Amino acid sequence: MTLDELDARLLLLLTDAPRLGVLECARRLGVARGTVQARLDRLTASGVLRGFPPELDLAGMGYGLTAFAVLEIAQGRRSEVAAALAAIDEVCEVHATTGQGDLFVRVVARSNDDLQRVIDEVVGVPGVRRTATSIALSTPVPPRVRPLLERVAGERRGSRTRPR
Repeated sequence: MTLDELDARLLLLLTDAPRLGVLECARRLGVARGTVQARLDRLTASGVLRGFPPELDLAGMGYGLTAFAVLEIAQGRRSEVAAALAAIDEVCEVHATTGQGDLFVRVVARSNDDLQRVIDEVVGVPGVRRTATSIALSTPVPPRVRPLLERVAGERRGSRTRPR
């Protein structure tokens, strides 16, 4: 699905204020309430908009340590390894990758000792052959989509151009 300027502006608005109602979104965007509702329905049906979860500070919840593990797994075991990793609470995300490893895993922990426990759980998953773990020291660029939405909103108005 390709986003247009109004889609991007609506998503930017909801990124900044996810608790806004449809009527307030319509008012701020200068369009009809039905237009906003139709856009939200289309964005949801297409899978672009998946929900409005709160943004949580994992460190504030006691998980101040983030680490990334590159896993080498036995061939043909990706699905079952991914399912087993999903059962480990501290595993935040798993990506199938190309390159040195097969899976890239982000985990959180309360301390170095707790990280060791989590890594031991990960290594204990049947099908995991080897892991290399790196601890994140900081997050200078947190997960984001705003620049992509701003690009779409700007390109459609012609106010922002970027070389391709």
